[in-house]
Amino acid sequence: MDEAILDRAEHLLEYDFVDRGILNRALTHASTAASRHESNERLEFLGDAVLGLVVCEYLHRTHTDLLEGDMTKVKSAVVSRRVCAEEAIRLGLPDLLVLGKGMATSTELPSSVAAAVWESVIGALYIDGGLEVAEDFILAALTDRIEQAVRSGHHHNFKSVLQQVAQQVFSSVPLYSVLDEKGPDHAKCFEVVVSIAGRTFSSRWGPNKKRAEQDAALAALEELDVAEVGPGGDVSINL
Repeated sequence: MDEAILDRAEHLLEYDFVDRGILNRALTHASTAASRHESNERLEFLGDAVLGLVVCEYLHRTHTDLLEGDMTKVKSAVVSRRVCAEEAIRLGLPDLLVLGKGMATSTELPSSVAAAVWESVIGALYIDGGLEVAEDFILAALTDRIEQAVRSGHHHNFKSVLQQVAQQVFSSVPLYSVLDEKGPDHAKCFEVVVSIAGRTFSSRWGPNKKRAEQDAALAALEELDVAEVGPGGDVSINL
């Protein structure tokens, strides 16, 4: 690979590699590699795991009020393929990716390929610099997204919003019912459904009755076109 490309990559990543061969592999797509072992696929696999670890550790450390289910939702929102692709494009990594002739002549790079190069770079940073280097890179990119996802999932009291809608639209109040429960006594999950004036909405599971009721209320608000959940997990209320 051209040394100028590696120079540019290090500039974008704000990190100088000890072993530039690792960076070279992170930017080599399988369509042009001599073998798949020489492409970025293995680094992508590793980077995906490191990304998940860093986000989960951050949530566990900084948001002690969140339950496991809440953290899972936030993690899913911020480590999605869409987010990884957006971060790769923001940095300009797809422009540095070495592609085979067929892909290089394509008018638009698939978002999955852009996402993969971001994860492969994370894997490369982890191998060359250790977890701290990879963590700094990930959190610099994703901290704002993580905090937004936390706020989006918890700044609305969906039961309160549904109560207001039920009174305005149905002249009634929501009724919550537990349909099912499972798990041992110390870790039960509950399935809750809400109905208003005889209309029953989709049920939702939660790690406790309170969370299940909130999620069931959100499901009802979505079906009533009052709430909309965006691709990143953001919830918008339209009253």
